[in-house]
Formats: sequence, C-alpha cells, structure tokens
Amino acid sequence: METLFYFLVISQILLGGYLVWQGVQWLAYVRRRLHTDPGFYAPRVALLCPCKGIEPGLERNLISLTEFERQNYEIFFILASEKDPAYSVIERVAKNSRAKGHVVIAGNPLNCGEKVNNLRIAIEQVPAEFEVLVFADSDGRPGKAWLHHLVAPLADTRIGATTTMRWLIPNRTNLPTTLLAAWNAPVVTMLGEKEKNFCWGGGTAIRRSVFEQLAVAEEWKNSVSDDYSLTTVLERNGRSIVFLPECLTLSYVETDFEGFLEFTNRQVLITRVYASRMWAFAAVTHLLYCVTLFLGFLLIVGDVFAQRPAFHLVTLTFLPLVLSSIRGAMRLVGVTEALPAARSQIIGQAWIYLGLTILIPFLYVANFVNSLVTRKIRWRGVGYELVSQQQTKIL
Repeated sequence: METLFYFLVISQILLGGYLVWQGVQWLAYVRRRLHTDPGFYAPRVALLCPCKGIEPGLERNLISLTEFERQNYEIFFILASEKDPAYSVIERVAKNSRAKGHVVIAGNPLNCGEKVNNLRIAIEQVPAEFEVLVFADSDGRPGKAWLHHLVAPLADTRIGATTTMRWLIPNRTNLPTTLLAAWNAPVVTMLGEKEKNFCWGGGTAIRRSVFEQLAVAEEWKNSVSDDYSLTTVLERNGRSIVFLPECLTLSYVETDFEGFLEFTNRQVLITRVYASRMWAFAAVTHLLYCVTLFLGFLLIVGDVFAQRPAFHLVTLTFLPLVLSSIRGAMRLVGVTEALPAARSQIIGQAWIYLGLTILIPFLYVANFVNSLVTRKIRWRGVGYELVSQQQTKIL
C-alpha cells in the first residue's frame, strides 16, 4: 500500500504543480482582459432570459438586466406559462424597464428541457433586425458594463461565441449553501485563454447569423442542455469560444442539502451525457486525488500507532492540499479583481473558497458515482431522463 501511495502522491504533486502554473497563466489572462478596451461594436442585441419560479433576489436580478450601459438592446423574458409564480414579477420588471421589455409565453416543452424550449420559441419571435443573441439566467446579477463587454468581441467575425461564468455568493452561511459556493468555484478556472472553452447558458453571446448558419435551434430540439449543445455545435464547426473574465456574473444563493445535491448531481450528469470526455477526465483526476489523501491518512495513522516517524508521510499527504490552496488563492485574486464591487464580500467569505474547496473533490466523486447509476435529474421542479444527447424524456 505504501508503494502505491508514493506513486499516487508524486503524481498528484506533479499534477498540482502543473495546475498552479496554469493558475498563474489564468490570472495573467484575467488581468490582460480587464485592461482590454472592448471597442465600439454595439449591434442590435436581443437579450433572452428564461425564467421559472420565484428564487431569492429574483426581482433585483431581473432589474440588473434592464440597466446595461452602451448597448442597443431589448429584453425577452421567457416563461412556459402565465401561471408561473414569477409571472407578475417579470411583467412588472418588463413594464418598468429602461430597455424595451417583452414577456414571451413559450408553452410546455416536448421531449426537451423547459429552458431549451423557452429559448427556441423566443428566438423564433425575435425580429430579424437583431444581429446578436445573448443568453442570461434569472439567478445572475451582472454589472452595468456586462452586456457591452460580452458582445463587443463579436466584432471579430472569426469568433463563434463569447462566454463567461457565474460566481456564487452565499446569502446564508449554512453548510449546504457554503458547500455549493465552494463546489462551483473551481469551474471558473476551467475556462481560459487557450483552453477548450465551453459556453455557459447564463452568459453567452453569439451572432444571429452564426446561430442560424450552424442550426443551433435544431440541435436544441431534443436536448436538456442549452449550453453544452451550443458548445457541441460550435466545436463541430471549428468555431472558437472566447472566455471573458471581465463579464463574471454574481449569483446570490441559498439552499439546503436536498437542493445542493439536486444541483450538483444535475450538473455532473449533464456533463456525462453531453461532454463525456470532460466527465471522464474529471472523474479520474478527482478519484485519484481522494484515494491519495485517504491512503496517506491511513499510513499516517498506522505509523503514529506503531510509534514510527510519520513526518515524511504528513508532508507528502499535505503537499497536494497546499498546491490546491495556492491555485484557489490565485482564483480568488482574479475573481476579486474582475468583480471589484463585490470584493469586500468575497474576501470576507474567502474561507469558503479556500478552505472548503480542499474537500470538494470528495463531493465531486459522490456526484460522479451518482451519474453512473442514474440518468434522471430534477430541474426547477421538472423531472427529466437523459437518454442521450439527442433524446430527453420528461418524467
């Protein structure tokens, strides 16, 4: 067992060192982007925001979508039904919006996710003069320059889409909410300058001509994942996805253990179905990390009880944790620089993003195991079975 531990821990230390180096590059990219002038490209934009149900801070989130500067845009709020609890809130926000607001009723989905169906129906109703489509989520609270920065790089017609990522801030400091914020944090550094980026449905912009040319709506027809399906189409056609850290989006969250497991299990299962290579790589790396720490702990305990020196084992076991913390610290620095308005709040909760993230791989392993034994998810009260990328059953 000791030989296996040495092999695994050396591998983890080497991998950790490489990831720290990647973290340095990621932070440098963030800083370059933050000092990049977005330019003057300001086409006619349709901002699409699918909504379902009441969530903490919903009205304030939606109002933030009406306050963007330096952009010629209209907002399309989309619901499946007028009976949705959020309908009255959305109508009020749309009526008082500085930018022209629309409320679209998409109807119930058929063999696809409700969010995907909402987007498909709404895009069909967007007038032809809108040159760019932007997708936002109702649980995000972007800054006033967000839309301009997200759209401006599309002046370069070689770009397939631009995207960003959420940063979760707990409204409460109960354990499931803080775990959710820590669980989500590492996703930010999965996107970068040269990485194989993927679209995030809460913040993606694409030229309408590209969207139609690549037949994205057709790809969505039987899908539950708007962002992974869009990523698949862009990759298939060799179109780039540019990550914009200057557009990082705050999302204020609170949940219980049931909600935490529902969210994390859903994200990982969707990844398994729509991005199987990413899922497999992540599953192996997280599993080996956890096995290494577990073996190290067993060997340390064994040496302590046998009254043998265990300092070398302690050092080797904790080195991967130290490297993980260094990467987490660089992530935190980059996020606070990208979100200066929330800097004090994020720093005040740094223990979540630095301390808890050390243990998050164990939770990821539980999510990976769950994704092996079921194809069913629950998303905002609706059950789905993900048969394949092209087949979704509504339960």
